[in-house]
Amino acid sequence: MLDPIADKLIVSAVILMLVANQTISGATLWAAIVILCREILVSGLREYLAELRVPVPVTAVAMWKTTVQMIALGFLIVGRSGEEILPGSIMIGVVLFWIAAILTLYTGWDYMKASYDNVGND
Repeated sequence: MLDPIADKLIVSAVILMLVANQTISGATLWAAIVILCREILVSGLREYLAELRVPVPVTAVAMWKTTVQMIALGFLIVGRSGEEILPGSIMIGVVLFWIAAILTLYTGWDYMKASYDNVGND
């Protein structure tokens, strides 16, 4: 039960830290906003559906989303230091972060649709 919450807290804290130190800036802020909003939305949705005893299983795409997010954030945390070992590592992190944001939109929509299908049929 605590594992998904821990993932969301880690991702949110790291994103906020990267925004604060301006590693994430410019247009990439929109990807950060999408990811943070989805995390809040899905957490609230899960709580609401738990009260109705509606199961919300984690999808394979959602697991991939989390994996891509964690890898992207790893690249972004290392930042300029990583450029010495792997040139272009910041750009790799930004591209992976945008991929994670796109997967985030998809999985958020998927969860909303699944919850509507389950609750809306009653």
